[in-house]
Amino acid sequence: MACPTQFLCRALRTVGLVLFYYVFSIGITFYNKWLMRDFHFPLFMTLVHLVIIFSFSTLTRFAMQCWTGKPRVTLPWKVYLSKVAPTALATTLDIGLSNWSFLFITISLYTMTKSSAVLFILFFSLVFKLEEPNPFLILVVLLIASGLFMFTLKSTQFNLEGFIMVLLASFIGGIRWTLTQVLMQKAELGLQNPIDTMYHLQPLMFLGLFPLFLLNEGLSVSTTEKLFRVSELSHLLYSLVTLSVGGMLAFGLGFSEFLLVSRTSSLTLSIAGIFKEVCTLLLAVEFMGDKMNTVNWLGFAVCLSGISLHVGLKTYYSKGKTHSDYMLVLHSKGEANEHIFFS
Repeated sequence: MACPTQFLCRALRTVGLVLFYYVFSIGITFYNKWLMRDFHFPLFMTLVHLVIIFSFSTLTRFAMQCWTGKPRVTLPWKVYLSKVAPTALATTLDIGLSNWSFLFITISLYTMTKSSAVLFILFFSLVFKLEEPNPFLILVVLLIASGLFMFTLKSTQFNLEGFIMVLLASFIGGIRWTLTQVLMQKAELGLQNPIDTMYHLQPLMFLGLFPLFLLNEGLSVSTTEKLFRVSELSHLLYSLVTLSVGGMLAFGLGFSEFLLVSRTSSLTLSIAGIFKEVCTLLLAVEFMGDKMNTVNWLGFAVCLSGISLHVGLKTYYSKGKTHSDYMLVLHSKGEANEHIFFS
């Protein structure tokens, strides 16, 4: 009796953790698109999210330190600027461009295009020698690239400007996740825990994005009636609350991903990410008015098959290796997340 009961408990726990992850992952995608309909300041929104996530990371580190009695890692300034800064810059550009693209494109096109990040992650992993050359990788590349081509071929809601933004974000995302893996695998830095990594990344990400914000949105934000020129206090409070919700969703996404990996496995998160893409597109078609024809759906299926093959190959070739579960997830981040550290 014990074995079936334990199996049922593990299954229920896994389902619960996956649903917990879906709430934040799918939620933040739709939140971004919803907010961008009336609030046309994606870079300012990202800056607010960075501040919120840094605050939550600081509080979480403090709670962990009180619970364990062990001090959390804090990098020296020289190491911090030389080792963390490149990852922070790549991350902030990836997220900034991803959020910016929601002004122009649909959720379905964003989700599909962002999935191409796997191609760039593979490329930079080979460059940095984090990935071993494999003939099956050619098939993965062909499936994802052809799927993306089919999806955009006859799309009635295609926007070139937004598409280029997401594609560029995916390219930078390849650099981002490769640098992130290098950063987290350096044991001497002590950043294996994602909470510590988020804590160290956010300030440099803020500094990296702030000049771009000033150049593109600074004047507009300072004169908008949604923030600094409000006629009623209730409007200001509404804007602040809606912006804060995104920051909490972003932090919750990173936390739920790490929780799912630590309680189950990287394979569970990778498979959950694939099904999440399907859920995102179905919800976008049903509730956001996204239009997809037969060729688009076929392209999506082809792309997902490429991502699934990549996940399977990573799982097969990682058996017996010493990489932690979370490191394996970094190679299958073809998801459409906007998250501040994990996305």
